[in-house]
Amino acid sequence: MVGLGGIIGTMLSTNKALATLPLSMMVVSIAATTIPATMLMRRIGRRKGFAIASVSAAIAVLIAVAALKQSSFWLFVVATMLFGVNMAFTQQYRYAAAESVRPIYVARAVSFVLVGSIGAAFVGKFLATQGQGWVGSIPFAGTMLVLCALFVVQAGLMQFLGPAREHADQEELQTERPLGNIVRQPLFIVAVLGGTVGFGLMTLIMTATPISMNVNDGFSLDQTMSVIRAHVLGMYVPSLAAGFLIEKVGVTRLMFVGAFGLLAASVIGLQGHSYLHYWWALVLLGVGWNFLYVGGTTLLTYTYSMAERFRAQAVNEFLVFGTSATASLLAGTVMHYFGWNTLLLIPMPMLIAICVGLFVVRKEPLLDRAAVAIQD
Repeated sequence: MVGLGGIIGTMLSTNKALATLPLSMMVVSIAATTIPATMLMRRIGRRKGFAIASVSAAIAVLIAVAALKQSSFWLFVVATMLFGVNMAFTQQYRYAAAESVRPIYVARAVSFVLVGSIGAAFVGKFLATQGQGWVGSIPFAGTMLVLCALFVVQAGLMQFLGPAREHADQEELQTERPLGNIVRQPLFIVAVLGGTVGFGLMTLIMTATPISMNVNDGFSLDQTMSVIRAHVLGMYVPSLAAGFLIEKVGVTRLMFVGAFGLLAASVIGLQGHSYLHYWWALVLLGVGWNFLYVGGTTLLTYTYSMAERFRAQAVNEFLVFGTSATASLLAGTVMHYFGWNTLLLIPMPMLIAICVGLFVVRKEPLLDRAAVAIQD
């Protein structure tokens, strides 16, 4: 959906500045649904919530098929918005994993959950490039129909999901503080900042890449999707090591590395428009996002008790995806009016801000407690 969203938007829209609007509205939908999704799962449980989300995704891609058949840009926007509802739920997978292990293994659990997305790097490229012609008269309809089948299977698999085993630290007081007290913690602010900066900048550049490569620079769909595949691998392969790295070097140091990875992505992208420039920029963009996202999520879990988790998680998800939605909305407009190079300059001040924040909280007592627990 990310690889094709901008391309289909360009194909269906008469105003090319709106090419990324479908993806932007998908991210807006994620941001708008994060709090309701969290609260719903608090009432009905993770299993039912995840299954409902899978069904909504299956319906969304069927609507996308109808939009492609009718050449309706706005119906495709509706489809991507409904698809965003599903993504608001699936972002909670990492929290479900974190809640099912002892506190010292949270970083590993979060990172291992993201490993599952490595398959998307291969399946996604295949469906995008091969599926575009499976339904002759409707481009990309074949891709969407296969996605529908996959989400139906996913909804069925979710019925076998057991309840998470919550492992609270027995020595920790299970407080239930007012939300304001939770969000004012410096560590909470930096954790959220890591997620918002990482996800926002990744969304901004990733959303614009297919347009810059395929539409502006004339690279083939296969070449464009190869870069997207490399980016997805860059996002998720580091998850094999991220949890262990947090245990070895600390969460703030890993997030520093993530920030430098995002900076390197912008610098390389500014050097030229060759295939390798795009490839390296998008790979480093993925690695930087992974370290900030896994690190930010791990950092967040240090700031609340089990009784406070749903409210704290809801705030984090809303801010992360609200920022991501804004970035996605900006991507098409910035590309249309200012170009690729200008877009790559936007991350610089935000990366400085997250590095300053990480430096300020590097000696927070909660970090010391987490380090002691890992050593024990």
